[in-house]
This record gives sequence, C-alpha cells and structure tokens, in this order.
Amino acid sequence: MSLSGHKLPQAPGLAARFFAFIGLLLLIWSGPATAVTVSGLYSARVPVEGTSEAQLTRGYADGLRQVLVRVSGSQDVLATEGVDGLLADAESLLLSYQVARDESGQSILSMSFGAVGVNRALASIDAPVWGANRPLTLAWIAVEDRGARTLVTGASENTASATADGIWSAAFDAAARKRGLPLATPPESFNTSRELLSDIWGQFVGRVKSASSDLEHDVLALVRVSRAGGQWRAGWVFDGMSMDAGEESVTAPTPEALAEAVINRWAERYAGRYAVAASEVGDSPQVDIVLRGVSSLEDYARVNKILQDLTPVVGVGAHRVRDDQLTLRVAFSGELDQLQEYIALDPRFVPIESGIPAEPEVADSAPAKFPGSPESGDNASEPPAKPEGEESRTAVDESAMFTYQPVPVDEEEAQQAFESLYEVLYYRWQPASVIGSGGSE
Repeated sequence: MSLSGHKLPQAPGLAARFFAFIGLLLLIWSGPATAVTVSGLYSARVPVEGTSEAQLTRGYADGLRQVLVRVSGSQDVLATEGVDGLLADAESLLLSYQVARDESGQSILSMSFGAVGVNRALASIDAPVWGANRPLTLAWIAVEDRGARTLVTGASENTASATADGIWSAAFDAAARKRGLPLATPPESFNTSRELLSDIWGQFVGRVKSASSDLEHDVLALVRVSRAGGQWRAGWVFDGMSMDAGEESVTAPTPEALAEAVINRWAERYAGRYAVAASEVGDSPQVDIVLRGVSSLEDYARVNKILQDLTPVVGVGAHRVRDDQLTLRVAFSGELDQLQEYIALDPRFVPIESGIPAEPEVADSAPAKFPGSPESGDNASEPPAKPEGEESRTAVDESAMFTYQPVPVDEEEAQQAFESLYEVLYYRWQPASVIGSGGSE
C-alpha cells in the first residue's frame, strides 16, 4: 500500500510525456502562432528521507520552492521577503501527495499544490505570477565539439543517451521541464542539412525561418554551442513575438548546467513580459471558458444558467463571440480543478482535446479526488487526509509529471491566452437532445 493523500490529478486523456507531445505536434500540426497550455506547473517531486511528519514537512517546502520558481518565472522569488513564511506553511497549499520508492529504493514525494492558493501566496509577497498558457519555443541548436558540428533534434528514446545529440536533447528537455517552459527541437529529418547548420552557426534567420514554416512554434531560437577549455558556451538569438534582439550568451562546465543556464534566461525573459503583477491577482480568480457550437441566444442562455448554478461559480460574463464560438469569463471560488470537476458532471460540456493520441496510462492513475470536489463531500478548506501506510515501490518518471496541450486558437486569441493567469478551458457545446430523458439542467 502506498502512503498518500488524495491521488495526484491526471490530465484527461493525457498521461503521456510532455516533450513527446511537443515532438509529435511538430510532425502533424502547422499554422500560425498558438498558445500552449502546460499542466503540472503546480506539481513537484522531491526525494525524502522517510515518511515521518517532519520529513514530509521538509519535502513539502522543497516542492513548493520548485513551484514558486516555475510559477513566478524567476529564481529571485526565493530571496523575496516573506517567502520563508510561505515555505514553512507549504502544507496549507497542498492539494494531494503520494510517497513511493523509485527503482533505486529512494523515497520520492510527489505533490500537487492548488493553483489559486499558490498564486495568492505569490501575490502576498508582491511576486509576479506567470500563467499556464505559455509560448512554444522551437530551438535550433548547433553544437560544435572537436571540429564537428551537429544539430540537436528530437532524438528517439533508443538514441537519447547514446549520442551527443541525445545528450544535449535530454539536457535541454530536463531544464525546460524544470522551469515549465514549452520547448521543441526540429525532427531528426533535418540533421543532415549542412546549410541549416551553417545558418544556425552564423545566426542567419532567413533559411531557418523557412524551414520552420511547417513546424508549430511561437518563437524561434538559433543557438550555437561550443567548447573552449573546460567550459561550454551557448549564444543565441530569438525571432518572433518581438523577442528579437542581439546575441545573448552563457557559459557552464557541463551540457546539463549549460542547458539549465540557457533555459533559466529564457524563462526569466518570457516571464518578464507575460507574468501578471501581484496587484492584478484578485481575490476572486477568473478563467476564460471557450465554447464551440453555441449557435443561438437559446444556447447562450442555457449555457449561462448551467454555469451560474454551479457551486464554485461566482459570476459569468460574455467576453467574446465569433461565429458559433462563445468565450465566457467565469469568476469562481476554490481551486480551478474543482470547477472543472463540476463542469465535467454535465455531458453537454465536451472537452476539446488536442487531437494527439495518448500513450498508455501510468500505474496508479485513478481519477483524483480533492477536498471539496463534488464526489468527495469534503469541505474545500480542509487539508488533505494523511492515512498511515507503507510506501510502494514503483518507477518514478519525472517527465510524466508534465503534460502539454496545444490550444486551438487564432493569433489574437493566443496573445490573450499568454496574458491569462489560468489556463483557458475549451469545450464543445453538445445539444441537450443527446442526453437521456432523465437529464436535466
């Protein structure tokens, strides 16, 4: 039996790996800029010495440190006045947790914090909040070592640890996951193009931009990596979303350290542009819900009434109408997960999936139950239960903590999504006629 609170949430139909999704997206999607929703920003996994109250308390604080950096977009948040108080009371922000042993026998504490609670905590110390809708960076990375240049691509799992390309790909993937930054590299089919390698090295954007036309992205990054003595150096330029500027660079002793330094700089720059100031994090959180298939005033009235009657909903207002697509701005109480659970109880709200096939579910992927959810019967203010029990032994996959879903929007909506505090929720309005005769509003 595993030691756990409520089971960790799983994104509906998406238990696959974060960067496997991005790689597949590049192969099947093309079109204009699109927002990317990152799930897992408020989750963390840390090693713990055991399962005593003191050991778990230290683990909660370590996990919250990761989340605060990821959500604020800045490592400086850990030096902000008042952060020690938040870390000391990390358990109060906890939604769920689980302790399991990895293949080496190390105890791993997996935990999920409430998005609303964390955002308010950051605002309480005057720190910014970077939402879950983030730009996708397509990184063209050329590595020069011992006189040879290689292009870092989305290497397959079989070669990920066996080649220089795989080592760099894994390093950048791990660094991007740590900061919650959507990152893609080009498919392996590009790794034989000497012309592209030369242009990346010379930071000539034209031909690289043309090669990227069928690859989904918001921003291009041309990165050249070289080694001098005992140090690696990475220099890069951006193209897109007005991120264009001169070359920036960092140095580090190892590929892993260099990738982390690069991604840290990128995350800080994106957050500096899109993070919401503490003063804009209100007491009543709001989320945009996009409904497709709303074709009449009767549909609108019915949708509005259904949402208004949901327990967590404080208010509903029309934000944008285009053809049969209605965008509603919904103010709610509690956590966003709870609102989603209430909406899921009505079959007329059909979630719009990414269209990317899911990989097999991971073990222990039963539906999550949270305090205050419609199924749990608990009060939302109560902390998660802490049942006694032994740890389970299971494989702990760090990459499985994050999931990714492209948001099906146009360029204008993508810009709005980037500036939204919470992920945009997408549904298709299903006519009531498909509901059984016992259905009701």
